[in-house]
Amino acid sequence: MTKPPKNIAILGATGSIGRSSLEVIRSSAGRFIPTYLTTNRNTELLARQVDEFHPKGVVVLDNARAKGFHSSHSKRVEVHTGPEGLLEVVSRDDVDVVINALVGFAGLKPTVQAIKHGKSVALANKETLVVAGEIITALVKEQKTSLIPIDSEHSAILQCMLGEERKNISRIILTASGGPFLNYPLEDFPNITVEQALSHPTWKMGKKITIDSATLMNKGLEVIEAYWLFHLDPGNIEVVIHPQSIIHSMVEFVDGSVKAQLGLPDMKVPIQYALTYPSRQALNGVRVDFPKLQQMTFFKPDREKFRCLQLAYDALELGGTAPALLNAANEIAVEAFLNKKIAFQQIPELIQRAITEQRVQKMPSLDDIMEADRSARDFVRKLI
Repeated sequence: MTKPPKNIAILGATGSIGRSSLEVIRSSAGRFIPTYLTTNRNTELLARQVDEFHPKGVVVLDNARAKGFHSSHSKRVEVHTGPEGLLEVVSRDDVDVVINALVGFAGLKPTVQAIKHGKSVALANKETLVVAGEIITALVKEQKTSLIPIDSEHSAILQCMLGEERKNISRIILTASGGPFLNYPLEDFPNITVEQALSHPTWKMGKKITIDSATLMNKGLEVIEAYWLFHLDPGNIEVVIHPQSIIHSMVEFVDGSVKAQLGLPDMKVPIQYALTYPSRQALNGVRVDFPKLQQMTFFKPDREKFRCLQLAYDALELGGTAPALLNAANEIAVEAFLNKKIAFQQIPELIQRAITEQRVQKMPSLDDIMEADRSARDFVRKLI
């Protein structure tokens, strides 16, 4: 018996993950239907996506852009506006799966809303688990729904764990490309430009996550995310630099065996796996040609040069609202760097001050996390 197609809401449809998600849907032979699409400001691309995929509704976060889009497209598609629009579409009965590809803290509330309404969530917004991992994982269990990671590293871990008992897992090893400054001397960090930091050697991503990859904060956030997804002690979640980005992550078992998930860098693979989990389906793409690889290398990350990675471990150890402070401070610092208001090496300095000089609340509610986020943003803006 043929399964009915899954209705998908893509939050952040015009971003890198959103566009890759639509590529997966385009080649899915009708197995997935993009029912709702959202964007922040890129209404030009959203209009082309509406023309091709004919969703039932869209959300435009930017009010001015939303008005223009409503004027030109409201006869063809529902047009919702702002954060309230996101909460509306993820609550709809005609949504089976929510792909959350929003950037930053903005992804938290729609994730909570989607889970409360029993939707499966394919999560590319790692900040959701970073700032509210305990709340999110408890809510998933309570609602008896699923949360599947789209990050290539966490998807790799999930694939390696399939069929294994959790008690037999001794260590998770997250791989990192090392970013553009892997071999850059620390004394030259004050001269790093925005353009250099945006030149990632492996992945094509949005600006914020590309800067996070350059500072290794992205890997630090992934450590916190892995903690909530897979429930290992922080000391058993390790990071290793692997510049070739062929091994996406590894799992070590109590007998010393290690499983690794390999593949060429292509976000369509973890996106499709999140939609079909635990099954697999055919996907066109370039395959690994092992004789051409010649070598795969691995290095221990330098946590003194890339202080953001250590700060993430510190925030995870502190617990409570510390990861929310970390994330909020990082978002403001990265924005300031992109706008050329601060130097590259000031990013970890501002984050550290936000964590050490702000109050950390243990056992926070969702409101406490929202307040910690607001407080840290104000704190860092004043420092800048």
